[in-house]
Amino acid sequence: MKRKTLIAVAAGATVLALAAAAYFTLDARKTGMPGPALWLWAEAPTRPDWSARAMPLAGRFSDPFGAAVDAHGNVYVSEGGAGNRILRISPDGRVSTVAGGAAGFTDGPAANAAFDTPSALAIDRLGNLYVADTGNNAIRKITPDGRVSTLAGGGPAGYLDGAGRSARFDGPVGVAVDREDSVYVADTYNDRIRRIDKAGVVTTVAGHGGPGSLDGIGMAAGFDTPSAIVAGKDGVLFVADTGNDAIRRIDKSGAVSTLAPLVAADGHGLLHRPVALALTHDGFLYVDGIGGRIVQVDPRGLYHALMDADRPPQTSFGSDGSLRLYAPRGIALRRDGALVVADGAASTVFALAPPQAGAPARPALAAQAAPTALPPAPPMPWPVVPQDAPHEIVGVMGEVRGNYGGESRDHFHAGLDIRAEIGTRVLAIEPATVSDPYPNWDFGELGEGMGLGALSYIHMRVGRDSAGHALDARFQLLPDARGSLKRVRVRRGARFALGDALGTINPMAHVHMEYRPGGVLANPLTLGFIGMRDTIAPHIQGIALYDPGGRRLPAQKGRRVRVARALGEIAIVADGYDQMDGNLARRRLGLYKLGYQLLHADGSAVAGFETARITQVYDRLPRERDAVKLVYADSSGITVYGSKETHFAYAVNNTLRGGLALAGSWKVGDLAPGDYLLRIYAADYAGQVALAGRDLAITVE
Repeated sequence: MKRKTLIAVAAGATVLALAAAAYFTLDARKTGMPGPALWLWAEAPTRPDWSARAMPLAGRFSDPFGAAVDAHGNVYVSEGGAGNRILRISPDGRVSTVAGGAAGFTDGPAANAAFDTPSALAIDRLGNLYVADTGNNAIRKITPDGRVSTLAGGGPAGYLDGAGRSARFDGPVGVAVDREDSVYVADTYNDRIRRIDKAGVVTTVAGHGGPGSLDGIGMAAGFDTPSAIVAGKDGVLFVADTGNDAIRRIDKSGAVSTLAPLVAADGHGLLHRPVALALTHDGFLYVDGIGGRIVQVDPRGLYHALMDADRPPQTSFGSDGSLRLYAPRGIALRRDGALVVADGAASTVFALAPPQAGAPARPALAAQAAPTALPPAPPMPWPVVPQDAPHEIVGVMGEVRGNYGGESRDHFHAGLDIRAEIGTRVLAIEPATVSDPYPNWDFGELGEGMGLGALSYIHMRVGRDSAGHALDARFQLLPDARGSLKRVRVRRGARFALGDALGTINPMAHVHMEYRPGGVLANPLTLGFIGMRDTIAPHIQGIALYDPGGRRLPAQKGRRVRVARALGEIAIVADGYDQMDGNLARRRLGLYKLGYQLLHADGSAVAGFETARITQVYDRLPRERDAVKLVYADSSGITVYGSKETHFAYAVNNTLRGGLALAGSWKVGDLAPGDYLLRIYAADYAGQVALAGRDLAITVE
């Protein structure tokens, strides 16, 4: 942790983040300084490369977003969703409400105040909290005694500079305060950066309005959905420019520039739709990176993702060892150098700090981030009409998927595919509020989709009917310079009821649904759709054994496969698939649970194999893309990506449990010579087990 140094500062001097430093008054005669003296804890330099342990401070929030820390170590969190309030987590872990509690727009004492989708928080040197009240298009202020007022804006969305309530914002998500008490606003859906001076007058710092990415001076520059902003002690601003996957810098003259792209070792960008940003006293930035990472950027532009102190790379196949949360929304700095992160998907506020010597390792985040609320009691309505009648399921979570570059095992299929005709309206299956400032993606592409609550709806024209018209006012159609439609904007805080239309099916002819309760990618079959039935047992098409060099052991029909104990260990590959009621005869679905059992030739279980060893369960998926190559053999692939036939060839000796994939093998070196049956366990989500083709006769010698 950081060391502290004691220094003296003359009274009346301007001190950055005075409220965040411990201080006391001494007699001037003892210090030799004019007037009373303030003794401050001066922060030591930021550690440029450190590994973090993520520990939950508090959880079970509804859409936690903004985070701030005061001089006493209290953590403040904004809660959108159903909460619409500002919460305080005291150093002893107690959670209390500061203000708000129901959607509305009311100033006054804390108990009477109301917010609508509060987002980022900032705290000034006197302990005043500033709230980006997104749904009310306003910046609110909460004094230390709990009184809430509107600093600027409020009312209908718009764009207008001016004093106090006469100014207009459009869904501001980011807010910051500098050492001169000027408040800066990421005016998200105006695509501008605004300033509120101490008199409450709002002016525009930068941004021409409308999505853009140009560098330049002031309003010549362009932003795309800026969602976070921080102010440095030198007057420089940094902006998380969400739609541009970038960090932008604004100097004191108003000149906007773009920090060099942050690129991972694999050549992919480290930033994707960043919405969380924090700045240290010595110029280090923290920003949320792709896949829930937290990225540190030093003043020279060097960067790295914080590593996970408890999860080295070998913990899960394909892991790079970086610490990964789920949806970091707000980042705040504690006095000890630790980070406080509000994770919107996990509904939890985490503290990220170097581990203390001797402290036990935390459990894997995949294990501790259980769903924060139970899914609605089954049966659930379907995402297409009729919502109360069954539809054909044409793909399930965990199936192998390739790419159009010739790779048959590129990624896992991450959800559930439900067939529907092109142009059919996609409907919300539960009430939910948009949490992400930029919740939709891939406009005009086959993969176009939108996130809403714990669900994602994909392969649809978001917010548009089959003619390209907006479904309703929650979907803003944005034209390009020539007047052609270039994208759809959906605001953070937009509310949808069960059955509301979200879009229309595109040429993929199905809606793909992904389910992330608590941030964990879970199998949507657990939602239990109305009338969903599966009375068809899985099929096993073949079983093969491979030596440590990857060579298949010879097999002839009607004869036992000979296995030499000298091989030590071998790999087991089972080719199988499932079907559900209502599937076309040609349909092939992936399996839910796999394993193997070893029997004597007479059918009795070998010691240690009294029941099947379950090695793979597709209730969750690994976060590492390359893990698909571990659990699927290279003979796997589907016809969409060039395979002649669809084959799900599972490497049954490798494990997939709780979303973690690990390499394994079947150890044959200790087996007694003789005849055996290797029995594959293959089950679907309904619990039916494959019977035909499940046994492979072998001779160990």
